[in-house]
Amino acid sequence: MRNGVHSWHLFKQVANFNLFKQYKILSLSRTYSAIMISSTRCTFLGNTGLGGCGNFHGGQRRSCGPWRVTCMSPSNDRNGSVVNVMETPLKEIKKEHVEVEVVEDVDDNPISGGGPRDVYGEDKATEDHFVTPWSVSVASGYTLLRDPHFNKGLAFTEKERDAHYLRGLLPPTVIPQETQVKKMIQHIRQYQVPLQRYTAMMDLQERNERLFYKLLIEHVEELLPIVYTPTVGEACQKYGDIFMRPQGLYISLKEKGRILEVLRNWPEKNIQVIVVTDGERILGLGDLGCQGMGIPVGKLSLYTALGGVRPSACLPITIDVGTNNEKLLNDELYIGLKQRRAVGQEYSELLHEFMTAVKQTYGEKVLIQFEDFANHNAFDLLEKYRSTHLVFNDDIQGTASVVLAGLVAALKLVGGNLADHRFLFLGAGEAGTGIAELIALETSKQTNLPLEEVRKNIWLVDSKGLIVRSRKESLQHFKKPWAHEHEPVKNLLDAVNKIKPTVLIGTSGQGRTFTKEVIEAMASINEKPIILSLSNPTSQSECTAEEAYKWSKGRAIFASGSPFPPVEYNGKVFTPGQANNAYIFPGFGLGLIMSGTIRVHDDLLLAASEALAAQVSEENFEKGLIFPPFTNIRKISAHIAAKVAAKAYELGLATRLPQPKDLVKFAESCMYTPAYRTYR
Repeated sequence: MRNGVHSWHLFKQVANFNLFKQYKILSLSRTYSAIMISSTRCTFLGNTGLGGCGNFHGGQRRSCGPWRVTCMSPSNDRNGSVVNVMETPLKEIKKEHVEVEVVEDVDDNPISGGGPRDVYGEDKATEDHFVTPWSVSVASGYTLLRDPHFNKGLAFTEKERDAHYLRGLLPPTVIPQETQVKKMIQHIRQYQVPLQRYTAMMDLQERNERLFYKLLIEHVEELLPIVYTPTVGEACQKYGDIFMRPQGLYISLKEKGRILEVLRNWPEKNIQVIVVTDGERILGLGDLGCQGMGIPVGKLSLYTALGGVRPSACLPITIDVGTNNEKLLNDELYIGLKQRRAVGQEYSELLHEFMTAVKQTYGEKVLIQFEDFANHNAFDLLEKYRSTHLVFNDDIQGTASVVLAGLVAALKLVGGNLADHRFLFLGAGEAGTGIAELIALETSKQTNLPLEEVRKNIWLVDSKGLIVRSRKESLQHFKKPWAHEHEPVKNLLDAVNKIKPTVLIGTSGQGRTFTKEVIEAMASINEKPIILSLSNPTSQSECTAEEAYKWSKGRAIFASGSPFPPVEYNGKVFTPGQANNAYIFPGFGLGLIMSGTIRVHDDLLLAASEALAAQVSEENFEKGLIFPPFTNIRKISAHIAAKVAAKAYELGLATRLPQPKDLVKFAESCMYTPAYRTYR
């Protein structure tokens, strides 16, 4: 087969020929031996192998540099957008293979729109003349520098600059990735406002993906509060102001009936993790509607940086069903649907269509993580789909797992088992009831007592006071298991004095609710009170680290949801721990992926908690920490992934067989590393 005809067949496999054949081939020549379609003068199937491409002979293709699909306007200028060149005469192709309408000149007029010749069709594109924005090429030259997946900036070697047409597009200096990291961290640190740092990090992610993750991994303790809580909360509040480029999929009520089509618009096809939100309960900030996209984007950045899930396998999604936030509805910069939230059947149908489409598009083993749904939807969605999909709610299950790990570790400081302690929660929503249930499950497992019995040591306070049996009829279904026999108690301080808990946990989303009187009461009851102030962001934390240590006279074992700096009290420095979900969900997700797990079982969450608690060292305990430092987070994630995978194999939920002998090493080998690749 002649090269020109063979190349034509190859092109038809790359592009959608049914669409392509509707448009006119713009120029034909016998000068070269293959089709050339490029925005950077790079031969796609050429014998010359330009732009790092290999030659095509007899159906064989050498491996090439980075391949991308880009879009632009067609042109009959060889130096411009689309140039089609083939060796075989057009009549022969038309006769033997395809029908092609020949147009010798699509624009006889050299002057268009009152200016120079309109090479790119920019003038006529605004009129009735339609253009087809398409191009297929090896990423090279100017295009390569603007592709975040392959761009390396000044780290391109001399050889790569020659092979990929980068001469003159970069300064002459070649610097390694390590130097780029040093430069970028200095750049980030020059900003004093956290939101400016967040914007700078997101801009880097859009320019150079591998450098972004390299920077985040090497400076994780410093940058985690920027790309995640607490700064991501402010970013969501101002998302309409800082929104520049789409970072995920937006599925709104407008797409009802077409969600499968929308999912197929996403360029990556091998998706392993989806983080989805409807924006109704973003952190402790409430309904932020479509602007909640910052949460899935941030979570998936951590899936890659901390858990090693490759970025191309991650998909952030916001489901926009409207918002009840009046401020957003009246904001001209708001990017979502300006209508009240859909509820009832309309909401359920949209979510069910979404869940069905995800499974149809990405298969049985794609992990769907629900994020920041309101209580009335979060529990129902988890319960409805946990038996048919691989679903995980980070607010209910992830928070529970990380808090349970902290409590198990804290027992080494205070003594006893979980069954020996009494727990009091301020907050009875997703996080509070989720943590309570996992504590009960672990206690039941340790003592062989029924769940109903061990739940009696766990008490919850909501906005109306202590949850007791006399209130049971008016309670939401997820609160009813915690309605114990007791007289009504209206406020937290009275509940502390009546229940006499050894552990106080805040998940209320209400700042400064652990008052001086409450913490002093805890300290009077316990030699070492365990106080966990978990609400995010920092402004919503039930108390600060300084308040907890000062009011307990330095005796509290403290951890929070948002980070707090070290505290000095009576000459001793206390380092507060952070009960951050980022300890759990990246490693947990990696464990599910590497084992091919098809359903999330509660025992997998317990396994993750045990693995995290085991990573707390004696040195950490001496500083008052009940969680390990984030500097070793990828190692921690590998151990969590191994424990989760082992439990999945034990329960028969894993599908990747045979089971690897060393699951920790296997987890480490599965992790994405952001080091630059070498291009041919």
